[in-house]
Amino acid sequence: MRAILLLALAPSLGLAQPAAEPFAKLVATVAPDGERKALAGMMGEHLRARQKEANDRSTAAWKAIRNREQWEAFVTPKLAALRASLGTFPEAKAPTVRVASTVEGDGFAIDNLLYESRPGLWVSANLYRPAKPRGSMPGLVIVHAHHTPKEHGELQDMGMTWARAGCLVLVPDMLGHGERRQHPFVDASSYPKPYRVSRQDYFFRYDNGLRLHLVGESLIGWMAWDIWRGVDVLLQQKGCDPKRLILLGSVAGGGDPCAVAAALDDRIAAAVPFNFGGPQPESRYPLPEDAETSFNYMGGGSWESTRNLRLSGRDGFLPWVIVVSLAKRKLVYAHEFNWDRERDPVWKRLQTIAGWYGNADGLAYSYGKGSVRGSSPEDTHCTHIGPVQRKEIHEAFRKWFGIEATEYKQRVPAEKLKCWTPALEKELKPKTLGELVLEIGKQRYEAAIQRHDGKPLADYRKTLREEWTTILGSTEAPKSSTRIIGSAAYPGGTIERAILSHESNIQVPFVLLCPAKVEKPPVVVVLAQAGKAGLLKERGEEYNALLAKGIAVCLPDVRGTGETSMGSGRGRNSAATSYSSSLLMHGDPLLAGQLRDLRAVLGWLRKHDAIDGKAPILWGDSLAKANEPNASIAIPRDDDAALPPACEPMGGLLAILGQLYEEDVKAIHLRGAPLRLSSLGRSHLVLFPHDALVPGAAHTGDLPELLTVLAKSKPIAIGHFVTDRNVRVGKHPIPNAATEPGAVPWTAALFGKK
Repeated sequence: MRAILLLALAPSLGLAQPAAEPFAKLVATVAPDGERKALAGMMGEHLRARQKEANDRSTAAWKAIRNREQWEAFVTPKLAALRASLGTFPEAKAPTVRVASTVEGDGFAIDNLLYESRPGLWVSANLYRPAKPRGSMPGLVIVHAHHTPKEHGELQDMGMTWARAGCLVLVPDMLGHGERRQHPFVDASSYPKPYRVSRQDYFFRYDNGLRLHLVGESLIGWMAWDIWRGVDVLLQQKGCDPKRLILLGSVAGGGDPCAVAAALDDRIAAAVPFNFGGPQPESRYPLPEDAETSFNYMGGGSWESTRNLRLSGRDGFLPWVIVVSLAKRKLVYAHEFNWDRERDPVWKRLQTIAGWYGNADGLAYSYGKGSVRGSSPEDTHCTHIGPVQRKEIHEAFRKWFGIEATEYKQRVPAEKLKCWTPALEKELKPKTLGELVLEIGKQRYEAAIQRHDGKPLADYRKTLREEWTTILGSTEAPKSSTRIIGSAAYPGGTIERAILSHESNIQVPFVLLCPAKVEKPPVVVVLAQAGKAGLLKERGEEYNALLAKGIAVCLPDVRGTGETSMGSGRGRNSAATSYSSSLLMHGDPLLAGQLRDLRAVLGWLRKHDAIDGKAPILWGDSLAKANEPNASIAIPRDDDAALPPACEPMGGLLAILGQLYEEDVKAIHLRGAPLRLSSLGRSHLVLFPHDALVPGAAHTGDLPELLTVLAKSKPIAIGHFVTDRNVRVGKHPIPNAATEPGAVPWTAALFGKK
């Protein structure tokens, strides 16, 4: 039948006959030849338009501000939204501190200590202090870069220099780094093949960020909390001056949490966040003349979640807002390389705000030379904050706080700065991030169950829709139009190809397979990350069986799949991950857009003359190969070819949400859906695609609660779920749901087909 169908379709596809092979690919193509490139670039075009809208809104808001009062009315809710976006925080208590050992130096001492940031979560840190305590000492927290942890030489130089100048200097390991790493790759012997040992803490920020997102938290939020608790540790030290607390953020990945933590903590007197808020090392130098209106204030998404703050575009707390909010205090506006001071629009805004507060002397700057792309001595690369960049910082600290510092360099071996000992590990029993994520997911799941308990089914379903809308954002399908590209007959039925358009430039190509000689057949809508081409290739025989039983099949390529895919890769460095993280900045997870696409297609099917689209079945599928239970995940993040296959949750998630939001969906069938979103963080390696993220799902009761409610009123057939390691789960905890590995028998039975 496949060959016959291809022959029937060949003229409409512009193909020479006969062509035997690949039927699946050929029949799935909808866009005409001249439109395929545009369709493939649709996602990028859509994102650029949204980015421009966010930047234009922010610039217009700035232009409307004329005085300090208007600025405060603007920035106060923005900072509140920033704090809310970070996740939830435990009660702030004086942290428990344990000193593991002390290193004596020339005019200073280093306490290797541990402090408890959250219950069970310990922070390893080096506290540099004067050898002879003084009556009043400034307190500094230095946030290291993503390159290396607290023992690095540049960090030692700063700690020793400022301690000898009479300061208390705390250098903590950020979550996932150094003694707080959440992966097993500590040296070359940790993996049999060559890999970049020194980059693993950095690369696994991706997994740590995913784990926290999946339970409604954020990596930068947890980093900020650790920094705030570090400030508490400084204040516990005798002689620490609460009016001279300073945060410094290193050049790569340290400036982000530094700026966020400082903006939300009024205790901080001064901040030095490198490469944050304005031009970045990758920015064009010099800036264009029209930088005020053309500069990308919002930035773009990437796998490193601390650099693209979730909801920042939607709620308006763009990086410039965060850093400019510090202009009423002391701020060193810091850049690793060359800086175009004259054209930098953020610097101009800083000066304006500082002037409104009468704080012009509270602004300073630090910058280096050259470019991030250069490798000559003139390019002032540093790992954290180098001596070139520290010159202006010393001058600012001298002027503001009376810190008379002279550079000192007498580094000690990194091993001398370790904090954890076997005895302390046994006594304190530190928890891993995975353990804490599981606890949080369980707590939020149980809280949701209690909150929902006792509600009538109709009210419960309405509440769940409201809660999922809160975390998804826009879920309603906007007004759409559909263009029929072509149709063709084949023995036993017809195939119709069409493109649905909505949301200005979003297009959804799809095919509708209808059985012959059946008046108004029912329809099954099949959804999967593989798109219609992959589904026809792998599931074609099942669709043929459905057609033979008089059931129509609709295969849509919702955004990001099939003909609208951004490429085959969906891992850490993929375009799909960058796109997904950018959408989180807009408060619009990719899954929400895909849900709008699905609902628009369902609306079109309801009005179709030739089918009965008023009681569709949704089939959420996955073509990802499941892993064996004993499959090894002891793999570093830069050996992507060796990574086990990740799950493909989109189809299942979309089918579940489709049934939640569309009352007339008759039933759903799931294959390869995750059992829980809040339990996908147990392993150091998260085998879950970024573009399927739904931050905060645990607050709703997660998928088990949603499926339990849906199964009380509509049939649900489950082929299999998958675990956090993409391992099949045969049994499931969903009452009233059937276990059905094959789609055809249960689907046909629901429609009364034999």
